[in-house]
Amino acid sequence: MPITRNAKKALRSSLKKKAVNDRVKKSFKEAIKNTQKLSVAKKWKDAKASLSEGYSAIDKAVKKGVIKKGTAARKKALLSKISKEK
Repeated sequence: MPITRNAKKALRSSLKKKAVNDRVKKSFKEAIKNTQKLSVAKKWKDAKASLSEGYSAIDKAVKKGVIKKGTAARKKALLSKISKEK
């Protein structure tokens, strides 16, 4: 546990940042899972529609610094590969 006043404040702010980061992370993970579910069910049109939502969520995560650019590119490539009709 933090002892000094400054350490207590740092703990509070880090917990707030963690909450925001967790929400952003959850949103793009849900978007990826949604696209995967649709592609497994062979609903290709719906999967392509959810692709833009996934891209948007990933881009927002990069913008907020939750994930890095390379990770975002990899996840976008995965989404694109998943949503293609087989």
